[in-house]
Order: sequence, then structure tokens, then C-alpha cells
Amino acid sequence: MTLSSRPPMAYDKIRTLYDVHRKTRNSQQRERFLAAEFRGLDIDPVLLKLENPDVEPGFQDTRHCFVFWARPPEHILRLASHLQMLLKQAAPNLWLMPLHRMHMTTLEIAHSRTAEEIADLVASARPVIPALTSLTFSRRARLVKPMISFDLSAVAVSFLPAAGEEPLTSADRTAKDDEYTYHHLRRDALNMASGHVEVASRYVVPSAHITLGRYLTQEDHETPEQRRKWIQAIDDINKWLETEVWGVKDGEFVGEWIVGQERGLDSRCGTLWYGGGRTIMTGEGF
Repeated sequence: MTLSSRPPMAYDKIRTLYDVHRKTRNSQQRERFLAAEFRGLDIDPVLLKLENPDVEPGFQDTRHCFVFWARPPEHILRLASHLQMLLKQAAPNLWLMPLHRMHMTTLEIAHSRTAEEIADLVASARPVIPALTSLTFSRRARLVKPMISFDLSAVAVSFLPAAGEEPLTSADRTAKDDEYTYHHLRRDALNMASGHVEVASRYVVPSAHITLGRYLTQEDHETPEQRRKWIQAIDDINKWLETEVWGVKDGEFVGEWIVGQERGLDSRCGTLWYGGGRTIMTGEGF
């Protein structure tokens, strides 16, 4: 179903869904970190083996995937790098996502499949890949208000769909343009792909996030005091974002991202759980 075939949900309602999701999740994770019965972080065993070959010499990740990523533009990468630096100060052993691998998953077709299964899906989707990767050239969804989101396995920077805020990076954008949100973009990408392949995505929650880092050791969070400091560090970063980045036009960092800035969606396949894999096609940016 296209955007014009039914009245879209008001952008403020969609924004509320995304806002409630990330605030609720952070609140839940805060309770887990500070709980007296805390039982440790969720260390990713695959990433641990890839980053530390001594754990299992010769190990290879065999989980192949097929996705469409939104790649952050330069000003968002600058912000993400600064956030990583602040997080690393609070947790020195945090594994950081390399900047050149950063992404936001707009559409996941399949994950954790064999290379042959993914190759078949890519072949089936080829007729729609050019149009889908360039979808963001004409349908420009805006994201704002970055915030650190976290759980027991990873930490990310999450965004909200814009809802009429003053534009920071596009002078000709109007409040009406925000009626087409990132959620609509995800929906349209899904509808386009579904006509060619079966979509089996994990990403169904109202979230727009870039993974910044993952935990590979318990060392930084072993004691209650360490965990309290970690939560406080995240609170401090989020306060800084709200006061120094949100809606600030001429600040050091820009917290607005119009998806498709610099390049369109990145159609990608392979072992890409941690930003790897290979590009099939990247759409036109603006």
C-alpha cells in the first residue's frame, strides 16, 4: 500500500511511538543494571571470537544476511564518534563499531542464513534493488533528537522521526515534509521488497538507531558502583545531547539526519552482523 492510498498517521503520533519505545526500553535496562540480582552483561560470543582469535582459533562467522541500510552522513558520523569517545571514557573495554561500518537498518530481508540461501534471495530481489536503494532520493524522512539507548548487550544512538521542528540542514524543508516519516520509509521499503522476496525481519519495533558499541567483557560493570557510574555517564551524555545538540543550528554537532543525505540506501549481503559484508548497490544521494 502506498502512502497516497490511505491517510497517513499524524507524524506526532508516530513520533510518540518511537519516543515511548526508547524511553521505556532505557528505563527497563536501567533497572536491570542497578538490580541487586544483576547477573552480568550479555556478551556476544561470535563477536568475542572474531575480536579475540585466541578464544577459538580459525573461527568464522557463517551467518549470512540481506539488508538495506541507511548510511549516516558525515555530520552524524562526527556526532557518533564523539559519543563513542564519551562512552569509552566510562567503559574502557567497550568494543566500538568502526565509523566506516556504521549503519541504520531500514529493511532486513533475512538474517542468519547460508550464503546460498542469501544468494537466491538477492537474485529474486534484483529487479527492485535499484528503485529501493534510491527510494530516499524522493521520499526524504527526517530524524532528530539523538539519544543514547542501551541494554545488556550493546549501546546505540537512537533518533526520533521529526515532527515539525525547524530544519537544521535543509533550508527548503517545511513542516509538511515531516508528514512522511522514517516509519513510512520503512513501510514503503518493505512493501517494495515483499513483491519479490519473502521478508523475515527482526526489526519490527519503532526504532531508528545506529549501534555504537558492544560489551566484550564484564570488567567495566562487575561492581554495583561501576554500574551506577555507567548509568550516570549515559544520563550525562543524554542531558548534553538534549541541551547542546537538539535543535541547535550552529553548534559543534548537528543532531538532524535526513535519510538519503550523501547517499541512498545501501543494499548489502554477507556476514554483516557487525557492519561487514559487501554492497550490492547504493542508491543516489542528495
